Amino acid sequence: MGSIAQQKVGLLEVSVYATRREMGQAAAEAGAARLRALLRERESVNVILGSAPSQLELYAALLSSGIDFSRVHAFHMDEYLGLDSDAPQGFGNYLREHLFQHAGFGAVHYINGQADDPEAECARYAALLEQYPPDVVFLGIGENGHLAFNDPGVADFRDPAMVKVSALDEACRAQQVHDGCFARLEEVPRQAVTLTIPQLTRTDATLVVTVPGPTKAQAVHNTLYGPVAETCPASILRQHPHAALFLDRDAAARTELVKA
Repeated sequence: MGSIAQQKVGLLEVSVYATRREMGQAAAEAGAARLRALLRERESVNVILGSAPSQLELYAALLSSGIDFSRVHAFHMDEYLGLDSDAPQGFGNYLREHLFQHAGFGAVHYINGQADDPEAECARYAALLEQYPPDVVFLGIGENGHLAFNDPGVADFRDPAMVKVSALDEACRAQQVHDGCFARLEEVPRQAVTLTIPQLTRTDATLVVTVPGPTKAQAVHNTLYGPVAETCPASILRQHPHAALFLDRDAAARTELVKA
């Protein structure tokens, strides 16, 4: 089924779907179409993926998209610091469980959240991203408007770094509890490695942004209608020339696209 509403806000193409499944399917089709076009011209493509329950419908649809994953280099966009290497909340582990182990990716490049020197790990991962610059970025929006772990107060639209250590704000940490990833706020790490806003929003990449659920409704409203400012990092998406936002009805509840 098609979208129930569409609108262009700035440069950002916004589509609303009746269900999470339809939203995820549409987002996967958009990303897969771009990857197929590139694979007709090149031997391999590079993707960055968000790691969250909000992306599960997208992952499922990508797995049935017919993409030749053996020609895809995959990155994830953030990782907690200090969790055990086998912790299910680890974002690399989450992607492995829900996506990577089900498809034969050509390469998967993991952020090491147990690195003794986090700054050196940031430099290592940045060098890989320079070698394999992203073609498609699959991402979500946090309850506080963050992109990856670029929270308000930390996000920098002109960040000189590609990858950095970031402190997580309380709203961001609380979201991890809301998502069911941690039982209590005290269990959520306070620091993470994250790709920065300029790296996630490279203008030569296609951005596929998938955002379901009622807890994201206010963040979506701020993204679309508030100022383009680091107080809502996702607002920068309105200035990207190749970005599309896919919402379900719940996430769009506070927008002009869904009538009460």
